[in-house]
Amino acid sequence: MTFFNKSLHSWRPRTCKNVLRDLRLRRNVSSPAPSAATAPSKQSVGTLTWPDYLAIRGQKRKWEMAATIPSIFIGFGAGAAYFGSRDIDATKPIFGFDPLYVYGFATMACGGLGYLIGPTIGSSFWRITHRRTMNLIEAKDREFHRRIVKNRVDPTAQSATNPVPDYYGERIGSLRQYRQWLRDQAKYKRKARWLAEE
Repeated sequence: MTFFNKSLHSWRPRTCKNVLRDLRLRRNVSSPAPSAATAPSKQSVGTLTWPDYLAIRGQKRKWEMAATIPSIFIGFGAGAAYFGSRDIDATKPIFGFDPLYVYGFATMACGGLGYLIGPTIGSSFWRITHRRTMNLIEAKDREFHRRIVKNRVDPTAQSATNPVPDYYGERIGSLRQYRQWLRDQAKYKRKARWLAEE
């Protein structure tokens, strides 16, 4: 009964003014807030919104492209340095071809290998810089992939005049681009249906 009377006397209407007063009291009683350096980021403890996720996805693609360009030159340069230093004997063909052509093709292949490895290197560096939010990003990646699979078109209906528009959604870096991607998928479906009816 005492508790009831106490709680009854301490009760007051939950107006905006009272709510603000309660928040100030709780803030004064609580321990001091951690510094900005030690406080966890909002993304690491909360949820990742679609605009934030798509912006992060666009940044990842830029990292991959930034690492691809030097990888191509490094691969091509390494291939040119290695195969250019080898002796070429035109009387001894390699697999039935002139060694000059074989070494030239191998040098180009080294540049192509750099093109393939570059995005992996860029993605690895990007993951290192986003370690705190990787769980949220990976969860959003799975949800994004499900949406892409659900909304993308059937590629079996493609033709030279009606190519599949960004089948994997790799160019999507914002909500505006995602809406444009959906419009492109719908346009492709209409065109494929129109071509099938002819």
